[in-house]
Amino acid sequence: MDKELDKKSMKLAGKFYSIDDTDKKDSISKGLATTHEQVSDVYTEGQITPKFEDTDGGDQNISKRVFD
Repeated sequence: MDKELDKKSMKLAGKFYSIDDTDKKDSISKGLATTHEQVSDVYTEGQITPKFEDTDGGDQNISKRVFD
């Protein structure tokens, strides 16, 4: 049983995004397509002043810190 599970795990771990994933219906392909789109959007958009959303829904600037 463990060897069968290991084979399935290796099959999942070895999966990469492909353009065809956007049209597939399985959850792994959908997840890879969604993640690829999000990363692509962030990469191409870029951000000069990085921000994060705090618990109140507002944006907080991330200050530059220089470490010694």
